[in-house]
Amino acid sequence: MVKSELVKLLASSDWLAKTFNYEIIRGNAIWRFGLILLVMLTTMAAGRVAQFFINSYAQHRDKKSGAAVLTLFLRCLTKPISVAIFALGLFICEMLLVFGDEGISASIEIYWTKAVEAVAAIAFAYALYRLVDVIEYYLQRWTSKTKTKLDDMLVPVIRKSLRVTIAIIAALWIADGILGAEIRAILLSAGVGGIAIALAARDTIANFFGSITIFADRPFQIDELVKIDGHYGPVEEVGFRSTRMRTLEGHLVTVPNSIVANSIVENVGKRPFIRRTSNITITYDSGQQGAKRAVEIIKEILADVPEINTDPDKPPRVYFNDFNDWSLNIYMSYWVKPPDYWLYQQVNERVNLKMMKRFEAEGIEFAFPSQTLYLKKNDNA
Repeated sequence: MVKSELVKLLASSDWLAKTFNYEIIRGNAIWRFGLILLVMLTTMAAGRVAQFFINSYAQHRDKKSGAAVLTLFLRCLTKPISVAIFALGLFICEMLLVFGDEGISASIEIYWTKAVEAVAAIAFAYALYRLVDVIEYYLQRWTSKTKTKLDDMLVPVIRKSLRVTIAIIAALWIADGILGAEIRAILLSAGVGGIAIALAARDTIANFFGSITIFADRPFQIDELVKIDGHYGPVEEVGFRSTRMRTLEGHLVTVPNSIVANSIVENVGKRPFIRRTSNITITYDSGQQGAKRAVEIIKEILADVPEINTDPDKPPRVYFNDFNDWSLNIYMSYWVKPPDYWLYQQVNERVNLKMMKRFEAEGIEFAFPSQTLYLKKNDNA
């Protein structure tokens, strides 16, 4: 009984040995491909495990000591490391296969090696791409210390520029240096197409240089009230191509930076005061004393409002300056500070209500457009 079982075991072992040594592709037995599958599964799992432990360690450091260079560095490298581990797995798989005269064609080995190098280059470029976040973090810390908010908008522009540059250089490096594509020949042969693309992209280039002009000259800051090309509202964002502003009606307006750079920009937010100029009209029945008293009342009212500027260079101005067809005209001008539009409206309301109250108490009447007709009586009638 025992002998028969042993014979069966040996027979099955011989079958297993033959099965695992069965050559699927020249010189490569089935066990090699089994190991390749195991290596690929292991590398993918190792990449996930590495991401988990690095993220956990970064979170622990973040809670303990706050954001630091090492914490940001580790967070940026979590995903690139998994790609690098995958490249390592491809390299190990290449070592498990038999190439050359006794195995798979040597040309396939060359392509496999290039694929491994390309994936490793992608991992390296991806790491540089993610490390731009570290530069962005410290740029934001630096710009937060400046008074201007336009610097805050410069940070995402620098971030996008660095990432686009890294992506282009990495693509050219992998295509030309690793995969052996004739990039130079392609670029030279595309001369006519390049000219056409340049002509089509002239507006984009103009907008790019317009954004450089905006960041260099700083004609306005973020959230400042401006008037550009007939549009009036606060600036929300300045990008590579355009500037976004929100009109007072709530509409989002996108103005190309080339137009902003070549337009007259009226920065309303930079005004130190908001000026009100008004003509107060009273009836002719008020007479000289009434007109004189009306001027005194208005001066007294303006002197009691703290938001109205009283500096010697811009004091309130009140004059009885003209005789209208239907009224006596009193010119009134003053400057409200700080230059807040809604504060300006509140000050105007207070001045108007006080003026109406004081004029009613003094018996001075406001005039409105009117005509008086005199009919000549005919004595012969």
